Amino acid sequence: MSDPPADPLAAAEDEARARVAALTAQLAGIVETASASSGDDEHDPEGQTIAFDRAQVAALLAAARHELAEIEAARGRVAAGTYGVCARCGRPIAPERLEARPAARTCVTCA
Repeated sequence: MSDPPADPLAAAEDEARARVAALTAQLAGIVETASASSGDDEHDPEGQTIAFDRAQVAALLAAARHELAEIEAARGRVAAGTYGVCARCGRPIAPERLEARPAARTCVTCA
């Protein structure tokens, strides 16, 4: 079993930034394909439409950006000395929860 990362927020931030970069590139590719295509994919019986793919990737990108914002907020809690303290009840957040969700604002009971 490996040791946990020294800074779990840094590891989570790296992963989220990598997801944002990959999804941004994927979305750009979808948009480029859509603009280059003259076909009517809305009536294609073979599968998903370009619009669906674009909406799905855009939603995943929004979620990854939200995760980055949550990590930034967690860094603010670290600076304020309130990281690891439940924002609702004021009790400590279990280390296991912080390991699984480094940017968690609440304990499991309050989640």
